[in-house]
Amino acid sequence: MSQSIHGHQVIDSVSNSEILFTTSTLKIAVAEQFGDDSLFHTCMDSNLTAEDLINFLVSKGKFIETEAGFIAVTGSC
Repeated sequence: MSQSIHGHQVIDSVSNSEILFTTSTLKIAVAEQFGDDSLFHTCMDSNLTAEDLINFLVSKGKFIETEAGFIAVTGSC
């Protein structure tokens, strides 16, 4: 069983990367960094897959999609 990873770790990874990620490339990067079967949590939700987390972060304005890729907005939950 994998440990739950806070969504801020993914936000920080995107913020600190020189790569602009699309949804597809971010899912691959998250799997490489945290493992294929990792689950994630936020201040508001838990047991999220990588895809669920990405969709959640987009819906909350933490990831803003541009033509080039995601821009991460850091801050509290």
